[in-house]
Amino acid sequence: MTYYVGIDVSKHKLDVAWLKELSTMKVKTKVFNNHFDDFEHIIHWLKTNLGASVSFNDIHLIMEATGVYHEPLAYYLHDLGFKVSIINPAFVKHYADSLGVRQKTDKKDSIVLARYGRATHPDAWIAPSIEARHLKSLLSRLDALNEDLQREENRKEKAEVADTTPIVKQSIDEMIVALKLAISKLNDDIDTHINNHPKLKEEQTLLQSIKGVGQVVSRQMLSLFNTKQFNNAKQVSAFLGLIPKQQESGLFKGRSRLAKTGNAQLRAKLYMAAVVATKYNPDIKDQYERLQQNGKCKMQALCACMRKLVQICFGVIKHQTPYTPQVRIDNMA
Repeated sequence: MTYYVGIDVSKHKLDVAWLKELSTMKVKTKVFNNHFDDFEHIIHWLKTNLGASVSFNDIHLIMEATGVYHEPLAYYLHDLGFKVSIINPAFVKHYADSLGVRQKTDKKDSIVLARYGRATHPDAWIAPSIEARHLKSLLSRLDALNEDLQREENRKEKAEVADTTPIVKQSIDEMIVALKLAISKLNDDIDTHINNHPKLKEEQTLLQSIKGVGQVVSRQMLSLFNTKQFNNAKQVSAFLGLIPKQQESGLFKGRSRLAKTGNAQLRAKLYMAAVVATKYNPDIKDQYERLQQNGKCKMQALCACMRKLVQICFGVIKHQTPYTPQVRIDNMA
């Protein structure tokens, strides 16, 4: 028998709900601190209510992906042998709407999560390796530094045309120099981290065998494939917000647009990679030209190329083989 437990995670607390009786949807709830020292109390509470004889593997814990706040608890429970599922918050919201849930409280959310688990039986979450988690944190820090650098360069541009005191200009220049040095060092640290782990190094080499995928995109996709679980390329495209969203009702038929869910920064990097790939990657170039000949505008064709590029990335990692163009190279001439 499987026992479903929903955990609503916030920065400071955890609302836990256990579906006590599945037929009547009776629940039992409790609030814990979202701190490592309190995680053991959750285990004690579950044992007390479910019985000491219940195996951890028979308890299915459901939580949403909430930035980084869910991660410590998820790793803790996973390492103990619990079945843990981490769900896209949008899926849970749609499920709550289908139930007609009107109230929005942490307690109610934990109950909805438990019911979602019972209704959908989501796949168990597989914790990424330590090296993959470290790569993700390094790349996140690099993105943050690049954003800071862009902001400082924008300030410098404004300072050049405004009546800005030299002290402020000097401060901006010093900050730009410091950020560039930090970014350069962090880039070296990321390369060293990847090179020190054979699996990461090998998979980056596979990704870079794809024309149009360079250092920047290969790092991002390497981190994505080693920290998230995907069964097929379509799931990757959906996760990145690259699936077309059609608007149609009655006689009205709107233009299809990208869903644009997920990481906007990664989509921007994929866009630049797709632009390059339309010139140098046989498969992407063929698709880009064919779509335009069929009446698609440049942006629609490029969005399709982004999806195609993601599909190729997924393929080389899944099959652990370098990229081989499906279109003859001589057709590019």
